[in-house]
Amino acid sequence: MKLSLSKEIKLPTAALGLSSIPKSDHVLVSCFNGSVLLLDPAEESWKQVGTHSSYASGVVTVLDGKMAVSAGYDGVLQWHDLQSNKTLAVEKIHNFWSWQLKASPDGHLAASVTGQYLCGGYKYEPGKEKEPSIKVFDTTTRATIAAFNHLPPVLSAAFSPDSTHLAAANMMGDIKVWNLKTKELVREWNTPDFTSWGVIKSHHYIGGIFDMHFSPDGKRLLVCGMGPMRDPMAGNGKQTWQEFDWQSPEATKTREIKDDERGRGLMETLCWHPSMPVFCMAGRMAQGNWNTAIFSSESGSLIQGIDNKTRITRGIFLENGRQLILAGAKSQGAPEKGKWKEFGRLFIYDVSP
Repeated sequence: MKLSLSKEIKLPTAALGLSSIPKSDHVLVSCFNGSVLLLDPAEESWKQVGTHSSYASGVVTVLDGKMAVSAGYDGVLQWHDLQSNKTLAVEKIHNFWSWQLKASPDGHLAASVTGQYLCGGYKYEPGKEKEPSIKVFDTTTRATIAAFNHLPPVLSAAFSPDSTHLAAANMMGDIKVWNLKTKELVREWNTPDFTSWGVIKSHHYIGGIFDMHFSPDGKRLLVCGMGPMRDPMAGNGKQTWQEFDWQSPEATKTREIKDDERGRGLMETLCWHPSMPVFCMAGRMAQGNWNTAIFSSESGSLIQGIDNKTRITRGIFLENGRQLILAGAKSQGAPEKGKWKEFGRLFIYDVSP
């Protein structure tokens, strides 16, 4: 498999969330300035479908592309009718911000995760949650169907391919999986390789699992983030992914990124190819050769690494499998003649076998 850059699209502001639309060439992008955009990559044009009062951290498409759901640092969930281009509902769901928003593969559920890192003791461990860290919504009725507890901040979530289970992970490497039919917690474990104690400058914990994804067969759970580091301000922990057999009693770690194939930097997004046995991991690079990489899901080996000199926040393979789209931002820099640069980016890569 090989990735070839087809197009780089400039956006007015950083892209934080990204979603494809079934049976459409358009995509949805949620942005740093609170806007939610419906974007036509071919024409490099967009129209606004919603606005949050703070960063719009996530957007997903549900109900076979008829509806979009967005979430933001305002703790608000918005429901947008993509056929009429109208926002149908706005609901405050968290007292803190939404870290990540995910939709179930069948389009009938959406989940948002939240949580603030507050000191919980003399070791500076995170304090207990003040509200449920995970909320799950029925996308047809917009009703809350589940609220799950976790140690905050909870940074990522993932639905199983059959939409029956939800996983979520936090800054401390704690992973939990719930059965959505029974609302029971069926598995929980910890991986310490995504959390650091800052020895230099800032004495606190930093890191976390920033994205997670079930394998297409639903048997494995893949997570990504950044490995341990001494200086939290440097952001130079090891680029890291790990894979787990989440259905085994001990949630056995089956493999992880090879040490000689990674550099340093925060990895923020994962996505599996719909038909090829590969997955993509991307984020930002502090040191090394790539910030976007394709790995074999059979061997775990690096297939191709790319440095697009951008912080990538979200990545998706289109349903036809022929393109990979990455959303993110360049350095904002300083304004020129009183006007800010277009620092948001959307990269479109052609995928060849």
